[in-house]
Order: sequence, then C-alpha cells, then structure tokens
Amino acid sequence: MAYQIIKAGINLYAILKNLEELIGLDSKCQELIKGKTLSVQFLVKNGPKAWLSFKNGQCLVGQGRLKSASIKLWFTSPEHLNKMFDGKANPIPLKGFTKLGFLKNEFTQITKILEYYLKPEEVEKPSKEYIKINTQFTLTVAAFALPEIARYDKKANITASHTRNGKIQLQVLPDGPSVYIVIKDGELVANKGVTENPDAIMEMSNFETANAFLNGKSNPFKAIASGEVMIKGQIPMLDNLSLILDKVNQYVS
Repeated sequence: MAYQIIKAGINLYAILKNLEELIGLDSKCQELIKGKTLSVQFLVKNGPKAWLSFKNGQCLVGQGRLKSASIKLWFTSPEHLNKMFDGKANPIPLKGFTKLGFLKNEFTQITKILEYYLKPEEVEKPSKEYIKINTQFTLTVAAFALPEIARYDKKANITASHTRNGKIQLQVLPDGPSVYIVIKDGELVANKGVTENPDAIMEMSNFETANAFLNGKSNPFKAIASGEVMIKGQIPMLDNLSLILDKVNQYVS
C-alpha cells in the first residue's frame, strides 16, 4: 500500500510539477493551451490531492483542493490514479463533463511531450537543449518526490527523522535550475529556487554533469572527488538526503 501512495504522490506532486516550466519551454504546448482558462482537480480516496490551473498561457500546479476547479476527477484509490498515469485506467469525472475534451486531446498531448523530456533513454543522440530540459525536470522530480518517500517509506522515514532541521540547496551551475529542501522534525518540504542561508549545499558544475549524476549514470564518489559535484556545509544532512534520493527510481517509472 505504501508503494502505491508514494507513487501517486510523486505522480501528482513531482511529475506534474514540471508542467509549470514545460509550457514556457515548448512551443507546441504553448499553442495547445493558448486562450485556455480552466483548472483540473485530482481527488484520490485515501491518497493525495492536487490541482492544475491553466491561465494566460501559463500553468500552475498545487497540492490540496482548489475551490472552483473547472474539472474534478475522482480516483477510487492511489493505485487507480497510478494506472491512469500508466495509461491503463480512466478517472471518474465529477464535474466539467463539457470540458473533458480538453483532457482527452490537448492535455494528453501535453503529458506525452512531458514524458518525452523525462525519458532520455528513449532519445537517440539528445541535443544540448534536450539535456538541459531533462536535467531541469529530473531535478524537480527528485526534489518533490523526497517528501512523499520520506513520509511513507519506512527506511526513508527513519532517515528523515534522524536528520537535523535545516535547509538543503541543490543547484546546477553556473545559473541552472535550483531547488531546496526544508527539513523540520523529520518532515521534508520541496521548493523551487534559491534559499537564503542553507545549512548544506550540493552544486553540480554544469548540465552534463548534473544530468549524468541525477540519472545515475556517473559514480557519485568520483564526481565529488573530481569537483564536478561540490558539497558544502552540514555534510551529514547531505548524506541522509542522498539515502532518500537513492529510492526515487523505485517509484518513478
């Protein structure tokens, strides 16, 4: 059961979070939502709740309930939601029947584009631009998956509970994407951007280094020893975070 809840949380909170950037990076996605003003609520019985909002050519993704969502989708369990993400099930619409065409057409196309950028193993000779986007999205997925894994995975929960309170910054140099994790009493919260006065920092020297590191294609010890990945501050915090990060691939398909 924990596996399905974690995977459902990652699908809604981490995977879909990349739609916020995807819309601005991909011209086809921009065309697909041009002039659209609507929102989608995902409700999972005994599971996570999230919403998407499309307005003025932008997309916002949030956790919890949205008061006046245009479309409401119900899922009988976390497993039901995960099957939808795998293309093996359909949601139960509760509201917005006249707008379901958007989900079947435009939204489906957008999610397929997102999937393309998240699966570099299926892309032959990826361009520098592709690597850059994949790195950004992979970093976002990793960061926003951490709270779900730390909350429901038994071993990760123990690791999180033994991690001191504070903030951990993860960023790609020189001016690449950045995320940070706030830890308080064993609970993790992910955020985009740069935080002030982080307790620990992990910096990846460039997109190529970050891409290999985040996708598990490089030896982390060699990357740190060579200076391609730099760690500063409270190293035990980074060690514990790495133990939880190692579990991300178990839940991301």
